[in-house]
Amino acid sequence: MSLRMPEPDTAILRRRPDIVRALRAIVPGDSVIDDVDALRPYESDGLTAYRQPPMVVVLPETTAQVSAILAWCHAEGVKVVPRGSGTSLSGGALPLADAVLVGMAKFNRVLGIDYADRLVVVQPGVTNLAVTRAVEERGFYYAPDPSSQIACSIGGNVAENSGGVHCLKYGLTTNNVLGVEIVLMDGEVVRLGGRQLDPAGLDLLGLVVGSEGLLGIVTEVTVRILPRPEGARALLIGFPDVEGAGKCVADVIAAGIIPAGMEMMDRPAIHAAEAFVKAGYPLDVEALLVVELDGVSAECDHLIEKVAAIARADGSTTLRLSRDEAERTAFWAGRKAAFPAIGRLAPDYYCMDGTIPRRRLPEMLEHMRALSRRYGLDVANVFHAGDGNLHPLILYDANIPGELDRAEAFGDDILRHCVALGGVLTGEHGVGVEKRDLMPVMFSEIDLRQQQRLKCAFDPKSLLNPGKMFPTLHRCAELGRLHVHQGATPFPDLPRF
Repeated sequence: MSLRMPEPDTAILRRRPDIVRALRAIVPGDSVIDDVDALRPYESDGLTAYRQPPMVVVLPETTAQVSAILAWCHAEGVKVVPRGSGTSLSGGALPLADAVLVGMAKFNRVLGIDYADRLVVVQPGVTNLAVTRAVEERGFYYAPDPSSQIACSIGGNVAENSGGVHCLKYGLTTNNVLGVEIVLMDGEVVRLGGRQLDPAGLDLLGLVVGSEGLLGIVTEVTVRILPRPEGARALLIGFPDVEGAGKCVADVIAAGIIPAGMEMMDRPAIHAAEAFVKAGYPLDVEALLVVELDGVSAECDHLIEKVAAIARADGSTTLRLSRDEAERTAFWAGRKAAFPAIGRLAPDYYCMDGTIPRRRLPEMLEHMRALSRRYGLDVANVFHAGDGNLHPLILYDANIPGELDRAEAFGDDILRHCVALGGVLTGEHGVGVEKRDLMPVMFSEIDLRQQQRLKCAFDPKSLLNPGKMFPTLHRCAELGRLHVHQGATPFPDLPRF
């Protein structure tokens, strides 16, 4: 592994006992962790190929404590890495050897539910699924539903702009968050957005959602909830080849149909998920679509007929409609369990995340087959096919010298091809450290400097989650003023918020 991270500041490391004492003065009890063995659970996130024990972990319980921690670290020049549930698959919560890791697990309360305004106020440590559980008795739910929803936190969803199987129709996290309370690196507490759908002023909330912990630490989130649709039916559609399935995805959307969810799996993923969950998936197909239609019953019936007709025209060989809610849930259970199910196929796998235009799915799949042969590694594919978000899972064995390096090179080539086809490096997992060095594939140096200038407006000392997202870390003073392009008249320096 040759992960480049900032060199540890030896002066900070020498001050570790003083840092621990200062943190314990802010957060009393056992919420400051400095024992070497007790730090081990925090040394990586969901991207377990990278590991680095933190210098110290602190687990605050209140916004005031978070503010005091950041203010002290800002004054003393100590770096900070925020962490939610640790389910990030891009290394976004990877610690630094000379940084304080701020864990938000104790921020785990639902603070308020307003059914009239259709919103819920939660702390960032509340899990994604817990929001739906809190409101389902009244017939409501929270739409974004990543596969890790039982474990991932709302704060992490905000950081990475998470999606899920139902984001095609109901949007990503950014479309379902109304407001946040965020603590900036100097300790200032700021509220962005609110309870209304479209607040006045600059869309600073849009900056924070998807900012990967580089701009501040979120301490409260207001999300919108939706009433359960009157009806929801799911279709399992099997194809003899992945090209037919990819064409069906494009044809359904081109027909003006927006399913609630539209997922795709190839043969290895189908077999692994069926063996793991027993969802009733057909095993004699090369590709499987799970398509959900929702709305009033008449609308569901009409759209099911249209989707079925498109699927038959594109060569589907099997088509099965869920008979009741239990079977619909079972269809989705197989898809949502695909990641752990793939763990049965190899000792290790590398879960990728990239996005392409829907119409390019067939050629992307063919390209991945060629890459699989080149690198000598198998790949299983699960896609948020409706919005072109790919999740290839590259199978390898870390115990075999060189296999991890080949898996990473394989993944890099997948992402480079995503960009070449008109897509982007990430759909929902974020950049973190995983895709950081690929950012120049998608962005020019001018683009990257502009983005880093924006970070400098929030974090001028670059103390918050350094080493993530940007392949080259420039000092804010070196970047100068924010400008549109080279040679343009510069804007004034961005104000503090």
